[in-house]
Amino acid sequence: MKFELLIDIIGWIGGIEVTIGYVLISLKKIKAENFYYQFVNLTGAFLLIINTWYHKAYPSAVVNIIWVTIAVYSFIKYRSEKGERKFP
Repeated sequence: MKFELLIDIIGWIGGIEVTIGYVLISLKKIKAENFYYQFVNLTGAFLLIINTWYHKAYPSAVVNIIWVTIAVYSFIKYRSEKGERKFP
């Protein structure tokens, strides 16, 4: 029972992180090129993968795997661009 509670907490934290990122983008408080936006998307989606895989919610897990892939791609893309540094 304690392990399942941990998995649920992980899922809640992931959901909150992804939601915070979405709110900040929607309210134009940050841009998609912002390191912290990509970071909350990456970590939030990763935590949701753990939760959804455990609960056998595979469609949601796959969506979050794609979300993580997009965030990783963005990190690589923005770090490799010459000129203005958008990421630390």
